[in-house]
Amino acid sequence: MNTTDTLSVLEICAGAGGQSVGLEQAGFGHALAVEIDKDAAATLMLNREQWNVKQGDVREVDGRDYQGVDLLAGGVPCPPFSVAGKQLGAEDERDLFPEALRLVQEAKPSAVMLENVKGLASARFAPYRKSILNRLEAMGYQAEWQLLYSSEFGVPQLRPRFILVAVKSRYRTKFEWPAPQGTPPTVGEVLLPYMASLGWPGAEAWAEKANNVAPTVVGGSKKHGGADLGPTRAKAGWLALGVDGKGIANDPPGSDMPIDHIPRLTNQMVARIQGFPPDWQFSGRKTSIYRQIGNAFPPPVAAAIGRSIATALGLKFPAGLRREECDVLRLSAVG
Repeated sequence: MNTTDTLSVLEICAGAGGQSVGLEQAGFGHALAVEIDKDAAATLMLNREQWNVKQGDVREVDGRDYQGVDLLAGGVPCPPFSVAGKQLGAEDERDLFPEALRLVQEAKPSAVMLENVKGLASARFAPYRKSILNRLEAMGYQAEWQLLYSSEFGVPQLRPRFILVAVKSRYRTKFEWPAPQGTPPTVGEVLLPYMASLGWPGAEAWAEKANNVAPTVVGGSKKHGGADLGPTRAKAGWLALGVDGKGIANDPPGSDMPIDHIPRLTNQMVARIQGFPPDWQFSGRKTSIYRQIGNAFPPPVAAAIGRSIATALGLKFPAGLRREECDVLRLSAVG
């Protein structure tokens, strides 16, 4: 049982830090954060100089160097399982679940948390999911998949994520999935301060129209997808909220824009829709930044699961915010 106020995490495929900062809020300190994308790795270092960040391939990491780490976590690449792709699964060279399992075997963490897209929950991947559970069970873990919606954890978008949590058998009775946290703020509530920041006279009316959660933000990849808010169906969902999803703006609408203007989101706005803290900075050019944000694991969801894991591992004083503190932050976020 851990009696300190921090736990350690080895994080792979860390991206721009959505899962990273959520786990930090849950009481985890980074023994290592690995990310292959140069700009995303630079984003991690820009925000947390104290983290041990490695810009490189997860295949280059020797888990034996991190034996005894409390948690192995990662957002392994989603294209092998995404409905937007060919869903090649284990046949896709981007499938890094085998590497994650290798690291589990080498590092022997107390717990594992891996997240992916909803597509991995489909029936066609049932044998693949079962094979992963079998591997973990053979290594002494109790593992379970769960589909969670980000909107259930204070994030103003649906964004379903398929999560694998595994804990060593001695912790199996102590882990509980986090409970939904109530009604999320709307897109209008979260983004009104940004839409109004340059004096746009239509900001208040826009926010009243944007009175729902957003469609799932789609980041795309270097090969497919640019800086826009996703496929046709997603763009239609954004338009219903009064947002032009065909691109990303450099700045919020200004005072010279008509009241009935249909604005585009800035990267800063998309980051708030994803649940990033307002002070989180991103490295790179506009499209790279959008992809980093769009492909992230929303920090509030990572924090909720992380707190459940930390509690199961015996963290005496979980660093996750108390309910009343969360309420204060939520009110400040919605202006």
